[in-house]
This record gives sequence, C-alpha cells and structure tokens, in this order.
Amino acid sequence: MEKPSAAPSAPPGRTVGGPRDAVVVGSGPNGLAAAITLALAGVRVRVLEAADTAGGGARSDELTVPGLLHDTCSAVHPTGATSPALRPGGSLGLTGLEWTHPEIALAHVLDDGDGAVLYADLAATADVLGADGAAWTGLFGPLAERFDQLAEDVYRPVLHPPRHPALLTRFGAAAATPATALARLWRRPRTRALWAGIAAHAMSSLQIPFSSAAGLLIATAGHRGGWPVAVGGSQAITDALLRRLGELGGVVETGCRVDSLAELDAELVLLDTAPSAALRLLGDRLPGPVARAYRRFRPGPAAYKVDLAVRGGVPWRLPEARRAGTVHVGGSLAEVAAAEGLVARGRLPREPFVLVAQQYLADPSRSVGELHPVWAYAHVPNGFSGDATNLVLARIEQYAPGFTERVVASHVTGPADLQRHNANYVGGDIGAGASAGWQLLFRPRFSVNPYATGVPGVHLCSASTPPGPGVHGMCGVRAAEAALAAAS
Repeated sequence: MEKPSAAPSAPPGRTVGGPRDAVVVGSGPNGLAAAITLALAGVRVRVLEAADTAGGGARSDELTVPGLLHDTCSAVHPTGATSPALRPGGSLGLTGLEWTHPEIALAHVLDDGDGAVLYADLAATADVLGADGAAWTGLFGPLAERFDQLAEDVYRPVLHPPRHPALLTRFGAAAATPATALARLWRRPRTRALWAGIAAHAMSSLQIPFSSAAGLLIATAGHRGGWPVAVGGSQAITDALLRRLGELGGVVETGCRVDSLAELDAELVLLDTAPSAALRLLGDRLPGPVARAYRRFRPGPAAYKVDLAVRGGVPWRLPEARRAGTVHVGGSLAEVAAAEGLVARGRLPREPFVLVAQQYLADPSRSVGELHPVWAYAHVPNGFSGDATNLVLARIEQYAPGFTERVVASHVTGPADLQRHNANYVGGDIGAGASAGWQLLFRPRFSVNPYATGVPGVHLCSASTPPGPGVHGMCGVRAAEAALAAAS
C-alpha cells in the first residue's frame, strides 16, 4: 500500500450535507487530480490502483541500463505546464514539481538535413520560419497571448456556456479545419511539414474535420509555456500529486483490482478507467443509452514504443534537432498525412510517423555520462501485434546516419504491452479513445455532463472524458467538480 504522507485529518470546508467519502478507481494523473479536488472539498478519499505502482501514464523507470531514466509513457508536457490544475499556482496546489526546458522545443526533420523548428518564444519561431512567420504569428499569437482565458473553455466539455466566446470562436474555427487544409496558411513546405507533425499528435487522419484541434492546442500551449519535461522524469508529476493528496489526508492503495461496484462502499465513486472497464464494473446498473454509448466508444490507433540507450545522443543531420527536446520524424506534409491516413484505416505504413523525445537535453540527471536515454514511438494500427522495432530505428537512421551504431541497449513496448501495463490503453491506444469525428467533441457520449454514468454517485474521470488525452489532470478535476455538484 502506498500512503502519500497522510495528514491527521481532512481539511475544513466540507459543505454541510455534502458527501463524506469517496473512492477513486485508478491512479493516473486524472484519478489523482480528481482525488485531490475531492479532498480539497473536505471529502475523505481512497484511491484504488490495480498496478503495483501509482501513476498510470506518468511514470519513469530504468528500462535499458542501470541509472538511465526513461519515461514509460508520457514524456513532454506542453499541456501539463500550462494546465489550470498542474501549473505553478494551479488549482491542485502542487509543490516540488519543477519543469525544465530544452533550448529548442521541437524540430521536424526533412531530407538532406533540412527541417523546421519551433521555439517556445513565438517571435523566435516566426523569425526562423521566414516568409511564413507572419502567418504563424497571426494564427498562434492571439491564442497564446490569452491562453489562460482560452484554457477556461477548452478544458471543459464542448457543451458549456463559453467564458470567452470570441476567443473560443477564434480557436474553434481553426480547430474545426482539416489539418491539411489549415496547412495552406503557409507557403513553405518545411512550415507545412512542421504543422503536420504537430497535428499528427491527434493520431487520426489529417484530412478530416477537427483534425487540427489537438495540434492547435499543443502548439498554442507551447508558445505559452514551452514543451517542457519534469525534472526527475514524468514520475515526478505523479510524486507531486501523491504528495499533495497525502497532505490532504488521502490514501492510495496499490495492487488492488476492482471487479464490481458492489466492492466499493463510498458515497462517491470516480472511475479513472476506459468506458469498456466502466461497463464491466457497473454492469446492469448502467442506463441503456449510456451502456450503448460506452459500447460504441472507439479506441484510436496505437503506439509502438522503443526506448533506447544511445551513446553520444542522436546524430541528426539537422543541427537544430540535436538541441531539440522533441523531434518529429515523418517527412513532408503529404508523407505525414499519408502515413496517418493508413494507420487510421488499420494499415501499417512502410514509413510510419515517429516521435522522438530527448528529455536529457533539458534534464541531464537522466543520463549516465555520455549514455543518454532516447524515447521514441511510432503510430501503428490499434491492436498491432507485429514487430515494428526495425521500422522505428530505420526511420531515425534515415535522418541521422550512424544512429544505430550508437545504440547500446533497447526496450520495446508494443500495443499489447501498453494495455497490459495500463488497462486504459485498449489495443495500445495511449489516447484512451479515438480523437476523430464526433468522438473528439463528445467523449465518451453526447451529454452536457459527460462525466456522469447515469448510476447515482458514479462518475467517469479518465482521459476518455473531456478535455481528452494529455497529462493535464483536467478530466479528473472536471469530473470531481461534476460529482460534487450532483451530490450537493
């Protein structure tokens, strides 16, 4: 059992007649954020986690050689550092969590040593984009300047009275545009490629409506707060959440699998689980329309992850990529769009889109001398059961000749392994549900209160709910707020 520095008692402030106790099933960032939000309202909270350690997608471990620290899933956090919950002074009141930034936030590599880069500083990015700088600034500048206000709306369900209607409309108009169409804002192929790689984080076809939404959010957040990593690994985010929960009297029990709602004795139950797990836990108690919506909820494409110990780092042809915390390997706009389209249709591309993170550039404590941890994954079809390791390595080698000779050790985590380590990653889908079409807007179902399951006192708080994937904790915060409002 993990007990994060339990305080003698819960804090004052409980609403008279409000709920007294709650159980949260699942200890990912959203589950812990929900637990803290409840505890701040004076509710006694227990968090039950099936795995041996807490953290879900925010964990770190020595996967290749002793002393080399790898992030087991999430790695770079543009939405974490700017999250209303996790940022310094955020609603959860986290302490001891330190963000650190690479010199260059992102590089997108192209053939012959060409490429494009994104800096946290908008003006610096516009400068290196040359003729496209003004159009880049015109799109992202007004959104980044008012990102804190924008976050009040985009980190909520779509069906809500907007706090800042004009700003949200500006964001929504661009977000609704297919990513390949939005790319026409820029003239230079390298700028279009840079945008394509950012948009590809949605893990969906780039030719459909709203395929710009995820990329627009993380690029805007990046120009507000950068694309940082947590000092000490993504595990440091979980540690900060556990520490805060402990200060509020909350308890986390690991190695504790829940198979039925009947096992839980609490006034409130929050599920940091996929809708499929909620179906299993709630059974016949779910109202028919909700059960049908959960059954229809589709997983998205999968990740095929390769962690590497690399001597001397990756010898990218593009010099700026050697200083970038994140590197996108996908080629031109057309090439990225083609690869993502194949994956969305359930086919493995010969040259998949690959994301590479070099967290050690901002956080040298993760390295051992000249041996550095390199994090990479390719987008592959959901449930992919083959071996894509050589595809991932070959893609990096294509833009960094001599790379494979520097690899000292590797650790592969395929889609089945991802699901085995985290049941929310159905078929290897680290986004906890496809971020495409109506499901992007209304996850896990069309409702003013998508967190409610229809079972009194039970709410869903995972990344399958708004605002969706990412280590930002806001799914948990909003679900807890909804649960408290329903119980008051």
